Amino acid sequence: MFECNRMKMKISLVIHGPEVIDSGEAKIILEKLSCLGEVKAELGGTMGKAAVIDAGLEKIIDTSRHLKPSACIELFFETADLVCLLNKGKTFETGRIFGSKVASRLKEPEKKPLIQIESPGCSFGKLIPLNKRADSCIEKLSKTLEIPAEKPLPFHDAISIQNCSNTGKSRTIREIAGVLPGENIFVNGIVIGKALSSKIRIISENGFITSIEGGEIKEHGLEKLHNYEKRNPVDLAGAWIKSGDIRRSSSLFPDALKQNASSRKSDSTFLAGAGKVVLIDHTAENTFELAAGAKLAVTVGDDTTAIAGDILYRLGIPIIGITDGDCDNVTCEPKTFPGSVILRLVPGSDDIVGERVKQELLNGQNSAIFENLLAFKEDVLKLAEPSIEAVFEY
Repeated sequence: MFECNRMKMKISLVIHGPEVIDSGEAKIILEKLSCLGEVKAELGGTMGKAAVIDAGLEKIIDTSRHLKPSACIELFFETADLVCLLNKGKTFETGRIFGSKVASRLKEPEKKPLIQIESPGCSFGKLIPLNKRADSCIEKLSKTLEIPAEKPLPFHDAISIQNCSNTGKSRTIREIAGVLPGENIFVNGIVIGKALSSKIRIISENGFITSIEGGEIKEHGLEKLHNYEKRNPVDLAGAWIKSGDIRRSSSLFPDALKQNASSRKSDSTFLAGAGKVVLIDHTAENTFELAAGAKLAVTVGDDTTAIAGDILYRLGIPIIGITDGDCDNVTCEPKTFPGSVILRLVPGSDDIVGERVKQELLNGQNSAIFENLLAFKEDVLKLAEPSIEAVFEY
């Protein structure tokens, strides 16, 4: 992989988020770590996968699994001598709190040395020991990476669960750190509100979110989160929560992105013939997995269309986007593969049309094989026609 790997030490690197990849620092860290031993790197997060493709690092960073950082660390604990968590937070404090939370979720936090590499390449970049065993190697790592070491941040539980004897309801309060006013608040990949301050607490009762202290709720987002009339509860304590944009940065490797996209077919004949169609309905974070083997994707929702379309651009897959103008601008400068069409419907109708596509054209499934993809595209347009305000072709 890299030239200076001469030692037998096994090092595992968990990379979180796209920013540290887009900046080029992930590649530099991998090169320096390889001077200490054999390095394996894995990434969590959908937009991080797009960044890996943009940087041309698919053969170096494993993107085959969709795991939380804590789950990656626990798997690496079984085989590595040293595990590192690479992150680039919005600020040093938000990055340090993130690492603390990840470490607090580990079942056996002292199994192997665990060190966070926070914001390398920045003036405030530091190495943060995430357990006691990190003391045995953090000094050597600091010299190799040329990054100073920081004292660890005490773990803290930002989740409280209360049981009310009078009502019989279980109330969960989850405090979200590192939030900036004006940022979107995501729960399990869906925008459920906007921050009005830097102190945010999400409150749920019996699995249903009722308020956001320090922020405002997006009612339509809560409807999506709880699956509309099905009213599915959500485990707030175990939910994936983040704030800000899905991808805050742009890649420093535009040539790799252009080369990858240009290697795909992009003319009107791409949809000629048969192929697999997949439905991506408010699950953009699983786009890579859902799109396996697909020749066309139907994306439901404005943000889902922006995120999934941007990812599928890299995979050479056109989309039929079903939107209604309810966009939260969760990613910067999204791209759409040629041959795609995005439908702008009357407000509040994207989910209705998306459900009709699933039931009437996909037989209630999330994917299907069609003999004529162009005919399928026309069927979607015909089905959505009463609600269409505008059609955008790419």
